Amino acid sequence: MKIQSVVIIAKPHPDVRRAGDELVAWFQGKGLQASIETGAAPKADLVVVLGGDGTLLAAARLLGERQIPIVAINHGGLGFLTEVTLEEMYPALEAVLAGQVVTERRMMMDIILTRGDQRVASWRALNDAVINKGSVSRIIELEAYVDGQYVSRFRSDGLIIATPTGSTAYNLSAGGPIIFPSMNAMVITPICSHTLTNRPIVLPEGVKIDITLQSSQDDVHVTIDGQVGQGLEMNDRLSIEKSIVGVKLVSPSGKNYFDVLRGKLKWG
Repeated sequence: MKIQSVVIIAKPHPDVRRAGDELVAWFQGKGLQASIETGAAPKADLVVVLGGDGTLLAAARLLGERQIPIVAINHGGLGFLTEVTLEEMYPALEAVLAGQVVTERRMMMDIILTRGDQRVASWRALNDAVINKGSVSRIIELEAYVDGQYVSRFRSDGLIIATPTGSTAYNLSAGGPIIFPSMNAMVITPICSHTLTNRPIVLPEGVKIDITLQSSQDDVHVTIDGQVGQGLEMNDRLSIEKSIVGVKLVSPSGKNYFDVLRGKLKWG
């Protein structure tokens, strides 16, 4: 991977922006073009995300069809995705520039919202699509099909459809499984299901998931990666498939996923 230009996507916080400016100067000192992203999809050989997991999720959407390698530096909270710490930042970037890296391709999902015969909206998710209700609403009903085959009618507080990357996000809190991040799979996890035998279902990459809202209340929403979304109406259908676009995450070759899990989940 030959790197000549770098774009830094920084969390909108003064301390993080200051660290981003220092990174720009550091890269320029090594003879590379470097700049802070200003809102347009960047053109570069490498993207450095400086922030928390939310910053990385926003960056993945910003990149769109461009599969530019991303180095994620944790300048935020828990940080399952942004696994390089601030203390490791410069040695890690030295390793990246020297080519001593591991590149992981993380799958994304394409989500289409259909109302009647109208395509209302579409999104791409790195983590998850979450269907849930307002705080005072009654249980909602969602009907699920996989490749046209009926799965179940879920009566619950909502439903999570997550990628392996998103399996350590809301899915984990709702009792869903941790899926190794380089796998190509999707998991459907009910949120506080009324039927206790409704359990998470892990599905292979090639299937199409259709979820139809069967409830009439007006405060049901779908949220993509916890950041964007839309209200749903009765009989709205969400169709979810693996995207042809993925995210390339680059990390120093000494890092591994189980180190991250032990550190973040306080395993022994």
